Amino acid sequence: MIRPSVLLFALVISAPALYRLVLDQLDLTDVLIRFIIAVPIAALLLAALRFVTAGYGRTEDDEEPEGTLVTPTPVDVHEMEKPA
Repeated sequence: MIRPSVLLFALVISAPALYRLVLDQLDLTDVLIRFIIAVPIAALLLAALRFVTAGYGRTEDDEEPEGTLVTPTPVDVHEMEKPA
């Protein structure tokens, strides 16, 4: 399914063609073809932007998987040296 942001960005990309349609310089089919071409381009550009910005809002706690090893607490060195 196409995200609404992709369609909006494609509309912005094809805005000059829409303006030329209003001025009666282009046919409706040309404007629609430019919009259809703009949709996959907008999808790729927004996907690249989402990929680049995916990790910016995460903290270290969010990235910790469930099976993470726990670091043991330090042991006093003098207790280890005592004979049993």
